[in-house]
Amino acid sequence: MTASAHPLSGTRVDLEHGAYRASLASVGATLRVLQHEARDLVVPFDADEVRPAYRGVTLAPWPNRVVDGRYSFAGAERQLSITEPDRGHALHGLACWLDYEVVRREVDEVVFAAVVPAQAGYPHRIALEVTYRLDDDGLQQTVTATNTGREPAPYGTGPHPYLVAGPAPLEEWTLSLPADDVLSVTPDRLVPIQVTSVEVDEGGAFDFRKPRPLGDTAIDHAFSGLDRGRDAEGTATVTVTDPGGTGVQVTFGRECGWVQIHTADSDPVRPRLGLAVEPMTCAPDAFNSGLDLIVIPVGGSTTASWRIAAI
Repeated sequence: MTASAHPLSGTRVDLEHGAYRASLASVGATLRVLQHEARDLVVPFDADEVRPAYRGVTLAPWPNRVVDGRYSFAGAERQLSITEPDRGHALHGLACWLDYEVVRREVDEVVFAAVVPAQAGYPHRIALEVTYRLDDDGLQQTVTATNTGREPAPYGTGPHPYLVAGPAPLEEWTLSLPADDVLSVTPDRLVPIQVTSVEVDEGGAFDFRKPRPLGDTAIDHAFSGLDRGRDAEGTATVTVTDPGGTGVQVTFGRECGWVQIHTADSDPVRPRLGLAVEPMTCAPDAFNSGLDLIVIPVGGSTTASWRIAAI
């Protein structure tokens, strides 16, 4: 494990275990590199580079969007800063550009910590602890949030990795997604409309319960209805595989009832460079809809975790 001074992405921490290697960046508690036997499992970026968009970042205290940046909580109307100007929303929380402190590091594990301070639009104080650990089964990330403020706080979290199945183009990768439902959205601003069956929405275009190639399908949607696809321990598994036989899987427990899938069609540098698979504890715009929104009591904590592994 090594660490470098102050590259643009923050303090660099490298982890190793067996055939796995990971590199993390302290800004955003970000997964910068993940490899298995020198094969990239996620789209990487350089340590001395401002993180491209949200690649590999930890999302808190909400994942995805708060529509128009406006919501009501505990009888008060709130307005968040607009961080997705093209669509006019507050995107991916308030922790994306925080420079986390490295509070513990080992050869195969690192713990980051940061505080989301009370502020206009989100008058709550949330202490975050983000742990990355490599083992024989891949990379596990765990996010714990503690409400150190004075009032109950709305909250959600999730990761933002772009998976790389192999050398073939994304169109040839096969996706397996055990989700019965999809949250339909408006085509222009991705404003949530309603939860519908994957068999119905867009004529079944988002139904990947039976694994099939992604083709030219453009996806930037949240999926739920995962219970039938979970194993006896409550674990859901999303996999993406290359025609050559390599692949990546993301697993997550019942604390994440949603998963966002995004084919990165709008990436300005390299469209469709990877497949974003983002387990989430709540739905997009949960601050308004309330769909699986977590409310952390004063002094309380909540934890969620997920794992990325090679196939």
